[in-house]
Amino acid sequence: MPRNPYTLVFGREPLQLIPRVSHITEITESFDDDPPSQQVFLLTGVRGSGKTVLMTEIAKQLAKRDGWIAVGLNPERDMLKTLAAKLASEQTLAKLFQSASINLSFFGIGLEVKGAVPIADVELALEKMLSSLVRHGKRLLITVDEVANTQTMREFASTFQILVRKDLPLCLLMTGLYNNVRRLQDEKTLTFLYRAPRIDMGPLNIGVIANNYRKTLGVDGDEAIRMAKLTRGYPFAFQVFGFFAWRHGSLDDEALMQAKQYLDDYAYEKIWSELSEGDRVVARAIANTPSSRIRDVRQEAGLSTNQFNPYRDRLIKKGVVNGSTYGHVSFTLPLFEQYVLEHA
Repeated sequence: MPRNPYTLVFGREPLQLIPRVSHITEITESFDDDPPSQQVFLLTGVRGSGKTVLMTEIAKQLAKRDGWIAVGLNPERDMLKTLAAKLASEQTLAKLFQSASINLSFFGIGLEVKGAVPIADVELALEKMLSSLVRHGKRLLITVDEVANTQTMREFASTFQILVRKDLPLCLLMTGLYNNVRRLQDEKTLTFLYRAPRIDMGPLNIGVIANNYRKTLGVDGDEAIRMAKLTRGYPFAFQVFGFFAWRHGSLDDEALMQAKQYLDDYAYEKIWSELSEGDRVVARAIANTPSSRIRDVRQEAGLSTNQFNPYRDRLIKKGVVNGSTYGHVSFTLPLFEQYVLEHA
């Protein structure tokens, strides 16, 4: 049997991919300018919105361009030391650093230069390494997935800020949930992050999804549009619905039931657990209000306008609720109403 072209694994680049061309173009062109028009971008969105996939695609595209180096960092580890180690592990770069007499043996990295005093400060080491890259016409892209306001992340961001002020050739692309990104941006010592462009991952184009289903699954136009509309443009649902439709031959009732269960278990349960009690009250009210009118939702929630608005705005920023239609609110996630009602 042919391999299923859709994937259920978060973050892995799928075989069937709906590219976000405008975001890719905006970020790669900004980084590739000389000098870069922006050196930091933040990708935010609900779980399954395609943040990691977009970040990976941008890193791949830039790494193919002459002079670019892409390095991914784990925010749970010592990010500065890891960055130095990854740069030094590249054979071509290691030769550049050795020729510049950059001795990193103090950090246990193994890049030792006879006659050169070992550098004992990692920030100074990175400054010298990046200065060496400048002389050889190279640029560095650093990617960080799922950032949070942790000590290691704050230390890394502070050093990044210093290196940028010294006109060193590095750019930073990070992903994170809205709350985590906002907490990091609110750090008083990291004002450059507050000014960094933030791209909120909106829904995929329904027409493009329908065309993909039609070509990949062999369904007719009406069925492809029905399936695409069911996804509401949510990237993870695009993969999940496609996966089970491929397995069953169509998105019949059984396939849809399995797809819903998968969304519940691997996306919605986590999303729901991260909502505050006030968020959940409003979510329940939205699920219980067929009209989707804000006035009716407020009445269902038992909240005044002043009480309701902060929760609505927060749910919109988290990517859970769509408020683009004036006077109405609805969920961005497919079948999420059913999940909310089942867990109310």
